[in-house]
Amino acid sequence: MTSIIQIQNVAKAYGNKTALQQLNFEVAQGEIFGMLGPSGSGKTTTVKILTAQLLPSSGHASVFGVDLAKMTEAERHNHMRQIGILTDNSALYERLTIQDNLELFCKLYGIHTKQIATVLEQVNLSSERKTTVKSLSKGMKQRVTLARALLHEPRLLFLDEPTSALDPTNTRNIHESLRQLNKAGTTIFLSTHDMEEAEALCDRIAFLHQGRIAALDTPQQLRLTYSDNSVTVSTTEGCYHLTQNEETAKRIYEWMSQGNLKSIHSNEPTLSDIFITLTGGTLK
Repeated sequence: MTSIIQIQNVAKAYGNKTALQQLNFEVAQGEIFGMLGPSGSGKTTTVKILTAQLLPSSGHASVFGVDLAKMTEAERHNHMRQIGILTDNSALYERLTIQDNLELFCKLYGIHTKQIATVLEQVNLSSERKTTVKSLSKGMKQRVTLARALLHEPRLLFLDEPTSALDPTNTRNIHESLRQLNKAGTTIFLSTHDMEEAEALCDRIAFLHQGRIAALDTPQQLRLTYSDNSVTVSTTEGCYHLTQNEETAKRIYEWMSQGNLKSIHSNEPTLSDIFITLTGGTLK
């Protein structure tokens, strides 16, 4: 499968402070790739490098096959037209309405304004299009910036904590919109510290800790890799935490034969559990 993003031995330092250390990973076309880690782990720096806002101190980062450090002005222009970005720095014009903000972006990218209705429906803001941005809550502003990032139907979408200010209902709606966008062909790079969000959306996840990748795999494979190979069995006699082996299989068969088995659950760790195991820290 074609790689949209390639990161090779990328490091980034701000003076004496090291933000990233020898990152190596690829993101395939059509993938939802998650970078999971706490604040200060290097997630935002990675996104800024991949969106050509920062240059790495060393190593190589390429998007759509173009080395970001060697882009010509024409390549940079083409790069920005193919990506969408939602970060904390995605500013809006506070005195303008939602509609006016999106119309300005349409003019910038040469997009027909009919696309505005589509993206506002995706982020559940159709009824607020005439509202001025300064009147919006933080969560609503976040949805407007997401709508703006989707306007030009980007091939690659970067999302940095996209639902951090949203309530559960709007978070669920945004997740569904992102899944539909991905099914239509958009590759998504998701940076978050929300374990549930990463597990709900991502095909693969990289754990970032102190600027290094501590683990990278599918959510299911990560849970299996770090599982303690145990099950919790609930019976009419009580609840048991057992290691999966031949003896456990015999006991479960006996409970089933006697009609005493109530439930069986495998004890796979959460992504947060795995992160703590690998780093000793938390995802908050």
